[in-house]
Amino acid sequence: MSLIESLGLAALHRLDPERAHGLSLRALSAGLVPLSGVVTSSRLATRVAGLDLPNPVGLAAGFDKNATAIAPLSRAGFGFIEVGAATPRPQPGNPQPRLFRLTEDRAAINRFGFNNEGADAIGARLAARKRGAVPVGLNLGANKDSTDRAADFARVLAVCGPHVDFATVNVSSPNTEKLRDLQGRAALSALLAGVMETRAGLVRPIPVFLKIAPDLTPDELAEIAEVALAAGLAGIIATNTTLSREGLKSADRTQMGGLSGAPLFEKSTRILAQLSQLTDGKLPLIGVGGISTPEQAYAKIRAGASAVQFYTAMVYEGLSLAPRIARGLDALLARDGFANVAAAVGTGRGEWL
Repeated sequence: MSLIESLGLAALHRLDPERAHGLSLRALSAGLVPLSGVVTSSRLATRVAGLDLPNPVGLAAGFDKNATAIAPLSRAGFGFIEVGAATPRPQPGNPQPRLFRLTEDRAAINRFGFNNEGADAIGARLAARKRGAVPVGLNLGANKDSTDRAADFARVLAVCGPHVDFATVNVSSPNTEKLRDLQGRAALSALLAGVMETRAGLVRPIPVFLKIAPDLTPDELAEIAEVALAAGLAGIIATNTTLSREGLKSADRTQMGGLSGAPLFEKSTRILAQLSQLTDGKLPLIGVGGISTPEQAYAKIRAGASAVQFYTAMVYEGLSLAPRIARGLDALLARDGFANVAAAVGTGRGEWL
């Protein structure tokens, strides 16, 4: 991290977390943040669910909710980007404050509640973007007051699907009441059937992923794996934030919402490894949760992930973390004799089971 980036982060940390987040996005869009450009190599370049990624290090959904900074983010060292979540209609989300830094734990708690400008506004921005080497996907959500939340996911896909490279069904946010209930076999099967029917109607059908919670029992995880395979999904993203508060030290540790960041690493990686075993290579997995170093990204890949994502670690490490993780991952693959990312996937799964 450069001195300028370190000073910038220190200044942002003096502000309310949500205001700091907004300022960082505006600074990025205004060209005030140094960018590394696309980071790639013969080892890092990989293909996941039909997507050609310059590297397997992605930006998780939630950072750029309204797709306002796609162009600079595509030059920030990420191998792919996920924006959103988007809901059919705009909604303000939950009352503020709703984002809390847990500095002692290198973590965050949020209860945003899918605040976004709606599928039409987000879709227009996605349509206007200049396509490049870095795939851009959209996290699909449901309106809080919807009478048919399952149908909301398909509605967003119908509006925005033509303008993205992949989409993610997000039934794992803990901040919309009863949303996680849609992870059950019957509800999830029906929801995914609607989404996949809409996908089939797109001029250019795109990969659809499912993002799951880390707070699932082994039986629930097995059910989800079966449903995902039966539905014809392109892959699973493991995992979203957790409701657990185990071992936290920071003052705001009792706030309601989803916990992300360092404390999630082990929990999410164990879920990832279990899911890798359950799907046995039939579905690509994307590992998310607690990544802040190249070694942690590498651990996720060896646990079964074909690619990884992070977001919260940037609160503490800055945007330059993306190229640092990608380049560090390249060195780790070279050290262990792997010709490419795909060769390393799942080679350390047993360490997490």
